[in-house]
Amino acid sequence: MADARTKVQEIIKENAVVVFSKSYCPYCRSTKDTLNKLGAEFKAYELDKLSDGADLQDALEAITGQRTVPNVHIKQQHIGGNSDLQDLNKTGKLEGILKDAGALKA
Repeated sequence: MADARTKVQEIIKENAVVVFSKSYCPYCRSTKDTLNKLGAEFKAYELDKLSDGADLQDALEAITGQRTVPNVHIKQQHIGGNSDLQDLNKTGKLEGILKDAGALKA
């Protein structure tokens, strides 16, 4: 668990926008589609495709209190899941957060 926790923290630190996801999850797909439509550069980790995905998900729960995916982080801040991201998008705040993170493609 300590190794997974360290790995998750490093992933969050190294990426302006990171989505911990599962390849078959419709909510994860919606999150990634929204980020793509905005032109955001992000790194997606498909937990169901990684050998240590279950450990990473356990570590995410310990770090953020959120067990579900997608689990979204922007500029090292935990945003939440798909509904949180969509709410930010609807209010127009998501684009500004992504700009501040330097995650929007020119």
